[in-house]
Amino acid sequence: MDISFEYIRGLVDGEGSFTFHIGSKRPNGRKYKIPAFVIAMNMRDKELIKGVKDKLGIKSNICYRIPRVNIKNAKNDKLYTSGRQAILSVRDFTQLKDIIIPCFYKKLKGYKGKQFIDWLEKIGSDPDVSDRFKSLYRLYRWGIYDKDLKFTEKFKD
Repeated sequence: MDISFEYIRGLVDGEGSFTFHIGSKRPNGRKYKIPAFVIAMNMRDKELIKGVKDKLGIKSNICYRIPRVNIKNAKNDKLYTSGRQAILSVRDFTQLKDIIIPCFYKKLKGYKGKQFIDWLEKIGSDPDVSDRFKSLYRLYRWGIYDKDLKFTEKFKD
């Protein structure tokens, strides 16, 4: 499937998230927070998720799950569970640094663009994020994603 980076950004605008996964407890009892990029879609679009994975060069596996979300129908008060999902989640430091951040940096508009910058800022300020992941924030603050054109060249359409 041949899709463009602009198309991927559009999908992420509607279906993606820049978030944190909660890791295991540290010796002080607090849990690690691991920065993550996640895109989840209905199983009927699993080939599209695979196309995103392939186009971006992501090595993470796609997982499949049935969400625990129950939706109450206002007309008849029945509870429905939304359908199975295909989910691509990237938590790997190198893939976040070399693929995810360059692909979306200053290329998302509206709320998703704000969510992306807030995510980078939280990586830098949250005490539960490891120093290794905090270096993602430092690269952003030092302007590396603005200056090094070769670094982000593969994400131009």
